[in-house]
Amino acid sequence: MLKKADFFSDVYDVVRLIPKGRVTSYGAIAAYLGSKQSSRMVGWAMNASHKMSDVPSHRVVNRIGILTGKNHFGNAMEMQELLEKEGIVIQEDKILNFKHFFWDPSQDLKIP
Repeated sequence: MLKKADFFSDVYDVVRLIPKGRVTSYGAIAAYLGSKQSSRMVGWAMNASHKMSDVPSHRVVNRIGILTGKNHFGNAMEMQELLEKEGIVIQEDKILNFKHFFWDPSQDLKIP
């Protein structure tokens, strides 16, 4: 059984490594952490992270590039605005050319 506090800390450590101008998904983070079936738990961690200034939670989206976490920001447009400042184009709450911006921690980081 995963310990929630430790898992959340691990999620935040990965999110801090997402390069500016790139995004990843809940599932990609879960898979990297060796818990492929825990993408929902990654979502819970992200929901709890929005007041943490050192966790760029706006860079975590769902598996097809939809800004599913946008309602957990200060306003409904904040997530989109933060991504657009990093050069990511969004239309109707979805990242255009998602594959181009997708960052896979399992490909770019060593396994913990």
